[in-house]
Amino acid sequence: MPCQVNGWCAGRTGVASPEARQLLSPFPNPHLPMDMMTTVALGVVVVAIVLLSIDRIPVEVSSLAIVVLLVLTGLLTPREALSGFSSETAIFIFALLALTQGLEATGVMQLVGRRLLSLSGSSSWGFTVMLLVAVCAFSSVASNTAVTAAFLPVAMASAAQAGVSPRRLLMPMAFSSMLGGTVFLFGTSTNLVVSAAMEEQGLGRLGFAELTPVGLLLAVVGIIATLVLMRRLLPERGVEHEAKCLPRRDYVTEAVLTPRSRFAGKELRCLTEGLGIPVRGLVRQGTLLPPEPREVLVAREHLLIAGGLDDILRVKSLRSIGLRADLRIPESPRQTYALVEVSVPPTSALAGRSLRDVRFAERYGLVVLAIHRHPFLPSVHPQPSATDGLPGGEVLKNLPLSVGDLLLLGGPEQRVRGLARDEDLTVLGDVEYQRPRYRRAALAVAIFAGTVLVAGLRLTSPAIAGLAGMLVMVATGCVDARTAFRVDWRVVIMIGALLTLGSAVEKSGMGEHVAQGLLPLVELVGPRGVLFVLMLGTIVLSVPMSNQAAALLMLPVGIHAAMDMGLDPRAFAIGICLAASCSFLTPLEPSAALVYGPGRYRFRDFLRVGTPLTALMLALLTVVVPLVWPLAGPGVAGGLG
Repeated sequence: MPCQVNGWCAGRTGVASPEARQLLSPFPNPHLPMDMMTTVALGVVVVAIVLLSIDRIPVEVSSLAIVVLLVLTGLLTPREALSGFSSETAIFIFALLALTQGLEATGVMQLVGRRLLSLSGSSSWGFTVMLLVAVCAFSSVASNTAVTAAFLPVAMASAAQAGVSPRRLLMPMAFSSMLGGTVFLFGTSTNLVVSAAMEEQGLGRLGFAELTPVGLLLAVVGIIATLVLMRRLLPERGVEHEAKCLPRRDYVTEAVLTPRSRFAGKELRCLTEGLGIPVRGLVRQGTLLPPEPREVLVAREHLLIAGGLDDILRVKSLRSIGLRADLRIPESPRQTYALVEVSVPPTSALAGRSLRDVRFAERYGLVVLAIHRHPFLPSVHPQPSATDGLPGGEVLKNLPLSVGDLLLLGGPEQRVRGLARDEDLTVLGDVEYQRPRYRRAALAVAIFAGTVLVAGLRLTSPAIAGLAGMLVMVATGCVDARTAFRVDWRVVIMIGALLTLGSAVEKSGMGEHVAQGLLPLVELVGPRGVLFVLMLGTIVLSVPMSNQAAALLMLPVGIHAAMDMGLDPRAFAIGICLAASCSFLTPLEPSAALVYGPGRYRFRDFLRVGTPLTALMLALLTVVVPLVWPLAGPGVAGGLG
């Protein structure tokens, strides 16, 4: 007698009976009628749009809620709902993000940025154009969000020396990274998820350079249009206003040219103007000299540098210059080197005493890389001057500490953790820093390029190629495993969930149902007009939700609309894919969000520049896509109408 569970029979055979299979679904009958499935799928899509539009709900929480909802509504089985996370596309996107970490860890972006500043000389226009082209080029094969994040500190540090306001530079940089994603298949995760969805629909995957004819045109026209629109539509704010909005904390530190420094024998302006290093003086024979731009530097030259925390960390990463404190505490491969900011509290016994007096390095096992003098106590904080007469150039070690001073400390991580128990210093927080591994920069570029080439030629599975490339990066020391896995997992989770949602939309027939509603438009605007409407819908949907979500929701609608009109669905699918990367209306896209704060933009700034740029890109797509991928297609009946 077969056992019964809740009135359903499970049978004795190795294959579960229909009644037993129903127990795997929360509904007695998971096979809903097609009309009901379409209605339920439409409801889930609406809920997904709302969830992804609410900023207070983390995107990973919304993504997982969508997956659970697909199972609870009976649209998908648990196995189908979880298949998106194990898909080749999700795994390959994770691998690309990890590979980009390797490029950043080896300082590839920083080296390119410094080279651009050197080549542009004093031309602000030349530096801006070269930076945008470089960002666009990197974004064509790497994650545009990761490229923007890597170039952001380079752009901020170089903007002042190039004579460009960050406000006029960062928004075009973000837009260039987004446009670069349209050039090649691996430029953005949107291309990859659409390519995977197209293969599931029987259209075949996108080729590595299939988007290039249109994507390259979009990038060139978009960069030029952005520069013109920025000058005409975005007013420049005064320097005084910017300084009031975002006061900067300046640190003072000492640096030394290495014995074989490439700057030895060159003029000081090669540092100050060429690399933007904020040199405030030269320390020679115990005397602080003013920073004359044409002063010739010598090996082991002592420099006094005053700048923001980013400036100090940038000097620390240079190979031809070393912070004086760093020379006293060599990094050991067995110990993790860490940076931390601390302050001198009112009850500290260090107040009024210098670092030399308290034997700071011996006491804490850490070195003071830089000091920030409290701005509200000028009488207590005399700035170092040529009259100080400090022997041996020991400027920082002889400055008396006062309440409110901030110290940037470096040393073994174990020693840094011990500061939490110290009563004379208050830990403000760790400083994220990892010395770039410049010697492996060329190797990292070769590994990245090889991975992209193998995946693009499909010599093996792109997911396997990506994972292999990531492992080679770690094995060769380009990046450590902890840093490689420090990717934005929210993106990976969201993509897995959206791939699942796309499968549910197709399975329910919702795409075909909505596509039939677009057929009356053919008589009014023709197939090209329908393509325009589909791309416009994709752009509008990408405002409240992600580009990937908008593309995957519109893709089945576009495919079924093309098939109902007797046209080539590939042209419509590619148009939707490219349109998803051409929404510049708001700073909600990750690359734009990264520059929103540093550029001190307002929401309406993106509307001013992004609206005409989006309209231009949409018009360009409407004209060019049918020329590269004919709507009628080979062997397809019908015309352009």
